[in-house]
Amino acid sequence: MKNVCFFGLFFIAVVASAQQRIMMNQVGFYPSSEKIAVVTGVVDTVDFYVISVDHKDTVFSGKPGEQKQSNNSSLVTRIADFKERKKKGSYVLAVPGVGESYPFKIDNNIYHDVAAASLKAFYFQRMSMPIDAQYAGKWARAEGHPDSTVMIHSSAATAKKPAGTILSSPGGWYDAGDYNKYIVNSGITMGTLLSAYEDFAPYFEKLTVNIPESNDKVPDLLNEIVYNLRWMLTMQDADDGGVYHKCTNAAFDKMIMPDKAKEVRYVVAKSTAATLDFAAVTAQAARVLKMFPKQYPGLGDSCLKASVYAWQWALQHPAVVYAQEELNKKFVPKISTGAYGDSHFEDEWFWAASELYTSTGDEQYYQTVAERLNDHMSLPSWSHVQLLGYYTLIRHQKQLLQHTAAIDTMKASVVAFADGYLAHIDENAFETVIGQSQKDFIWGSNAVAANQSILLINAWLITADKKYLSNAYSNLDYILGRNATGYCFVTGFGTKSTMYPHHRLSIADGIEEPIPGLLAGGPNPGRQDGCVYAFTEPETAYTDSDCAYASNEIAINWNAPLVYLAAAMEALQGKF
Repeated sequence: MKNVCFFGLFFIAVVASAQQRIMMNQVGFYPSSEKIAVVTGVVDTVDFYVISVDHKDTVFSGKPGEQKQSNNSSLVTRIADFKERKKKGSYVLAVPGVGESYPFKIDNNIYHDVAAASLKAFYFQRMSMPIDAQYAGKWARAEGHPDSTVMIHSSAATAKKPAGTILSSPGGWYDAGDYNKYIVNSGITMGTLLSAYEDFAPYFEKLTVNIPESNDKVPDLLNEIVYNLRWMLTMQDADDGGVYHKCTNAAFDKMIMPDKAKEVRYVVAKSTAATLDFAAVTAQAARVLKMFPKQYPGLGDSCLKASVYAWQWALQHPAVVYAQEELNKKFVPKISTGAYGDSHFEDEWFWAASELYTSTGDEQYYQTVAERLNDHMSLPSWSHVQLLGYYTLIRHQKQLLQHTAAIDTMKASVVAFADGYLAHIDENAFETVIGQSQKDFIWGSNAVAANQSILLINAWLITADKKYLSNAYSNLDYILGRNATGYCFVTGFGTKSTMYPHHRLSIADGIEEPIPGLLAGGPNPGRQDGCVYAFTEPETAYTDSDCAYASNEIAINWNAPLVYLAAAMEALQGKF
């Protein structure tokens, strides 16, 4: 169809308001995938149009669906479905009386850049090395936090290592918007990234993102993982196998560049959660890295030894809680950085046992798995990691044939859990998996969306049923703009994306654009930061301000599932 003459008239009048009313994936779509835009507010029109980005041609027309009232805000919506438009190109979606969308593309490999940037974001988070212009462009910076001189905090003191003892703990990633390193949060981050490699190795073997190690014949995903892994190994006490909870300042650094941060660094008390997360990661890494013996000679073996040693410490210390406020009553200096406190360890025991059993075949670890098979299953987060163990055991079922029946039961549980997320999508005003419950909108809600999709992808890996992939795709749509805020939550992508994340590196560098590839936390009606929010309903409680750490911080455990999700969509394009 050629362009209809009235478009030019109404575009000029309403384009500004349209940018707040047509919510859709701002990056684009695969030719064969679902294609949905959400028009918010009362819409009187009976048609919508897909138009070439130069406005010369109308290539598709359709009728929006029935009006829906959102259960998560006062918004009403209508769905514009244009999945039948499969031809590659650049387009906008127009709604008479409302306006037009931001531009988007239909193409193959449409999320390659998202997958690459979300992985490259980990390079920008590296500490203890300069970030060079050759790899970072205008975001190059000086080395921060060498961590070659780290003190034993009084909470971690032993007879052999009294308070003030100097350790070296270099490397690793800055955890989030702050400049500290936390074993617990590294745990789920590393587990997710290692699982991404195990599930989609052929894709990652071809994905290069221009980091210093890109020419070493190791996938860049694993190069990045190893950079953090080597730091994690420094956090194990060689005297007993226990793992320090974090490497940190006593208090958060100011909003300064990392090379300007000079506060004393500490390793603080060991904990059961940190030690078991460490055991799980090092066991998983051991079997992956053994595939690269020339590039990483002995590293896989060292990881497995460290994992077993950590497990032994946990057996002797099965319930050591990191309770920061209680520790601050006893030890100095007081520590006020992220606590990542966890008092329930059933899931950490299950995950560590699953990884150790898969990597060693030693039945002593499976005994713990068997004891925990009936424990409550929940979506992965830093404090709920049991499902990571399920994924691993299912992934390696062919090598664990002696427990086929039990793993078949796990598979059924994963599929049933995934089915629970599919039951009421049509009732959701945005027709995404996320948002069927207001409980989805928590601190880090965008990671909830990504982890829901990983669950659905694992259900597809089990069943090959396309419904799981198409619905997993809906949450990537959500992250990239099909949401009640209208933001693309990945920095550097889309037309209206997060610009002012709570992220010291992006705030203090004097560059207008934030570091690209970072996933903002997302809507969080808790608003624990006390900042001003223009909207406060569950699905709209987001503000693009560096003040808003409760909704606009970034974190490695949020970027990791984005890497998995975007890469999985790329690896599986054409299958849904």
